[in-house]
Amino acid sequence: MSGALAGGGRPKVAYTGEPGAFAEEAVLRFFAAPEPVPMSSFRAVFEAVRDGTVEAGVVPVESTLLGSIRENSDLLWEFQLPVAGEVSVPVRLALLALPGETLDSIERVYSITAALAQADAFLASRPWQILTTYNTAGAAKQVAERGERGAAAVASARVAPLYGLEVVAADIQSGDSNRTRFAVLSAPGREADVRAQAAASAVGGPPRTSLVFAVRNVAGSLYRSLGAFATRGINLVRLESRPWTEAEMRWEYLFWVDLDGDPADPVLAAALDELRGETEVVRVLGTYPRAPED
Repeated sequence: MSGALAGGGRPKVAYTGEPGAFAEEAVLRFFAAPEPVPMSSFRAVFEAVRDGTVEAGVVPVESTLLGSIRENSDLLWEFQLPVAGEVSVPVRLALLALPGETLDSIERVYSITAALAQADAFLASRPWQILTTYNTAGAAKQVAERGERGAAAVASARVAPLYGLEVVAADIQSGDSNRTRFAVLSAPGREADVRAQAAASAVGGPPRTSLVFAVRNVAGSLYRSLGAFATRGINLVRLESRPWTEAEMRWEYLFWVDLDGDPADPVLAAALDELRGETEVVRVLGTYPRAPED
């Protein structure tokens, strides 16, 4: 690994998609002067961070409209890479096409499934053929490289000049509060360097901690586990369950938690000690500055 974060050089940061993707915007929002490195899949981002070919990576973990990105929850558990930061990106979608295209001339619309769902109301207003691709910016790039007439892509408006496209319709997303939250991954031992990149834009107050736990299969176990936080006034900002595929018995679940607090604080440390006494496994994924919601 190059050590660019600590040395002040441009850190290589992996993301999924093509230049102009929302994930690339997450990289640019979090890091001061990064070298974004596009990858073909979420797993490829995790592998690049694990193997040391990049200093960090960003992956989406939650959407205000669509909920959790479950594939990345599973990959966080599998790879055990530290979460060293978070970044929140507003999702503003546009319909992009080759110069000269209009709403009436478009027949096909491409994008990633999540973006198509986020623009569902707009897309349902016309009898277009909806086709999925692996990435928003990738959809725009495909239309441009093919010179595909009668086609459009749903992507960020900032993608248009990158590929010589025009904005046919702007702000086609449903609602004005649609955002995607990205986790910033670090190689083990490099968390402090990555966290330092967020210091200038971090929200004041307690940091955020992400953790995973699995309760014992006995009555009231989940209630008592959550009570470790409730009785101490610790705020849980996210709680969800995912199947625990490594469990010996079927229908076992992992519980994913984001909370306000630092394990170094005695109050949270006591809560985690109590939690460990009630659960089969507890894994703290990382503690990091909270992202602004500008």
